[in-house]
Amino acid sequence: MSSSSMAPPARPPPPPSGAPPPMRKASSSLDLSQLPSVKDGSCKTTAEELLKRRKTCRFIEEAGRQLKLPQVCKATAMVLFHRFYAKHSFAQHDRFEVAVACLLLAAKTEESPRKLNVVLQECYRLKHQGRNTAGSAIGGKSPLHGNVAGMLSASSSPSHGLVPPLDPKGEEFVKLKERILLLERVILHTIGFELSIDHPYKFLVDLVKRLGRQLEHVPKLGAPIPLSGKLTNELVQYAMNFANDSMHTTLCLQYPARIVAMGCVYLSGQYCKIRPQSGKSWLEALGDITVEDLTSVSLQIMELVAEKRGPSADPKTDPFAKVKADLELMRQAKRSGSTTVPSPKRPRIN
Repeated sequence: MSSSSMAPPARPPPPPSGAPPPMRKASSSLDLSQLPSVKDGSCKTTAEELLKRRKTCRFIEEAGRQLKLPQVCKATAMVLFHRFYAKHSFAQHDRFEVAVACLLLAAKTEESPRKLNVVLQECYRLKHQGRNTAGSAIGGKSPLHGNVAGMLSASSSPSHGLVPPLDPKGEEFVKLKERILLLERVILHTIGFELSIDHPYKFLVDLVKRLGRQLEHVPKLGAPIPLSGKLTNELVQYAMNFANDSMHTTLCLQYPARIVAMGCVYLSGQYCKIRPQSGKSWLEALGDITVEDLTSVSLQIMELVAEKRGPSADPKTDPFAKVKADLELMRQAKRSGSTTVPSPKRPRIN
């Protein structure tokens, strides 16, 4: 069954002109303890379940890079993977084979198809070689978290050196091909043939364009200055990097891509020393997001990044400590009924 021959399901009609999109309910409804792999004991803890997701997403990231797939294709594959294992247990299907099937489906969906034999050979080599994956950032590593990937953990012991390719006519290759083709159909049925997937990328670009004149850069010395074209591009780039990182989490199961995009722009602004003008908080500038959702999205991405970076040598210079402090100020402002954070108390990133 080929996904390219299926018409995407009809989307609901857009809201009336000028009407804002509905506000997302605060806090995610996803209960990690109810994920199939946790419920059936395949994973003893939710942390173990999330770790397996992250490792497999790194596999998808690196396989997509080796196959020269566009970033949106790799992102679609990861969303398909997360959705599949929201309904199935890791004990039911080999998660690396599911990842291969997700890559094939995503490549077709995003109009970047790759030959099945090429994908199988590359993924087989990568899985058994256990090499380090490249960073999740578009266009290279982010100075914030560098290489966010780690050593792949395959279901079998990785071998060192070159891995000989499978014989296309051999029994092992034929059986692997059959399993992957079957998994494609299983995935399609699991996700209800919903192949139209939104990603944070387009939303965050639109958001930065909308906020451009409302933002200012806070240099180490001197007064705040309006954003230049270079600073705007930097804001978008780091937001893209955070969006890539978000794909390794279950955020795509918890929130619409638009909400995740807002969290990515917020984190990017904090790292780039960019903030809203006139003493406004980021919550007020972003608009259609609750402080609970902004906090949840930001913390989940920061936890993923912090895991790769390791503990900060000096907590005073840890940018995440400043982000958490800013989020707490916004929560306090909400409790007091104000959306504006007093300027003197706003933390600046040194």
